[in-house]
Formats: sequence, C-alpha cells, structure tokens
Amino acid sequence: FAPDPPSIHSQDPARLIPAIEIAVRQHDQSVVPLLVGDLESDDSAIRFYAINGLRRLTGQDFGYIAYEDDDQRRPALQQWKKWVAAHTF
Repeated sequence: FAPDPPSIHSQDPARLIPAIEIAVRQHDQSVVPLLVGDLESDDSAIRFYAINGLRRLTGQDFGYIAYEDDDQRRPALQQWKKWVAAHTF
C-alpha cells in the first residue's frame, strides 16, 4: 500500500503536516486561511507546523505559541482571524 498523499484539507497529521511543508516551500499564500484554522486543532503538532508555516509565509506570528492552552492561545488566534479577514488570498 502506498501512503495517502499529503492533503492540506486533512486533519490527519501524517497527511496534513507534509502538505503544510510543501505549501510553504512553494510559497503558496492560498493556504494561509487554512493554516489559521489549523491553529485551533486539538493536535499540538498540527498547531506547531501551522504557526511555523504562517510565520514563513507572512512574517507574522501575533505571539501565538502552539503548546499553550486554549485560553493563552485565544488572543493571538483572534488577531490571526482579523488579519486573514483583512487580506485577500
């Protein structure tokens, strides 16, 4: 069996994380809104790769730290949502 291909729309870390890495390598700005959504993932690895991808694609992080708890991440997440709403992808 071949492994499932990477997918930026997957919630399976084994498929999503490689897709994030590919999109960032290709400077694919269209994934920015999806990565912001991934900042709310229950999986800390997904959050880690999402914020690192966002930093590399946008130069922003708004103080988001992937391993903090929900309440600590919330202010930065709200800033990300406002930022995405103000930009076109």
